[in-house]
Amino acid sequence: MTMKQIVLLPGDGVGPEVTAAAVLVLEKAAAPEGVEFSYREHAVGGCAIDRFGAAITEEALADCKAADAVLLGAVGGPKWDDPTAPVRPEQGLLRLRKELGVFANLRPVKVHPRLVGASPLRPEKLNGVDMVVVRELTGGLYFGQPKGREVREQGHWAVDTMEYHEYEIRRIAEMAFRLAQGRRGRVTSVDKANVLETSRLWRQTVVDVQRGFPDVTLEHMLVDTAAMRLVTTPASFDVMVTENMFGDILTDEASVLVGSMGLLPSASLGAGGPGLYEPIHGSAPDIAGKGIANPVGTILSAALMLRHSLDLPAAAQRIETAVSNALDAGNLTMDLGGSLSTKAMTAVILSHME
Repeated sequence: MTMKQIVLLPGDGVGPEVTAAAVLVLEKAAAPEGVEFSYREHAVGGCAIDRFGAAITEEALADCKAADAVLLGAVGGPKWDDPTAPVRPEQGLLRLRKELGVFANLRPVKVHPRLVGASPLRPEKLNGVDMVVVRELTGGLYFGQPKGREVREQGHWAVDTMEYHEYEIRRIAEMAFRLAQGRRGRVTSVDKANVLETSRLWRQTVVDVQRGFPDVTLEHMLVDTAAMRLVTTPASFDVMVTENMFGDILTDEASVLVGSMGLLPSASLGAGGPGLYEPIHGSAPDIAGKGIANPVGTILSAALMLRHSLDLPAAAQRIETAVSNALDAGNLTMDLGGSLSTKAMTAVILSHME
């Protein structure tokens, strides 16, 4: 029996509910592979601030670095929304990404035929939508220096700096091109090169990387055009690669295509070490504790974990097939117009893994 170490970071809001659901599915998926999981659980985000005064502790970071993979629920909520607070829940997630060196966030977006009616877009717009957004995760505005806030004579003043090094762009572009080689062979690089110097460096570097992938077609697109194309011709995208903030915004927009943010998983990967896996949705404080959160995004994130970090592709496929079959059979949570609770939806997925 092989043992794998997983750190669980349930976090805030609905995070603990959907993380618990994913663990049940993980256990069942891996059982036929002769693999067992050992778990360490830590607080992160708002709950960590309340308990420790920090959004993530040094002990939690050490355990994450030593693990085979990390599964995270969600962070944040109205309780910790004060923009002037010196410690905020998101700081835990940003530091975790930086410490783990996970520079690439993969977010697959595929429309399930049963859920076409759940999307606000017309059905014909959704035909053939199957894309992956590759978001750079450790650079850009979220990490640039200097940053700060002051009170000046004319009032409050604040600055954030968008900063990118060539090596950061090169490694994310290489990952996107490798991913495209196993798909439909198209990469769309999204930037704002008509305005930003960092985007001009981004475009120049991506062009240079593409020379090593002659079998992959490259197109450049300004971020405003990409935002428009996501709702007008979403099926035209195969692999989209973009910087940190643009990727954050565009992937939330892309979640509308599939009908609910509760459906989409993500994988954050680096050059080595443990990957970080989480649903793209937030902590959903309005439904936290009600038992109605959609667990599918977290369950599919667990499938990505099995595939990318734990080398268990058959177990990953077992989860993905079970989720697809459950949706095919019309099993839907409330966010999709159905009535199933978190536990009920998890039970249905588990039953499809028999």
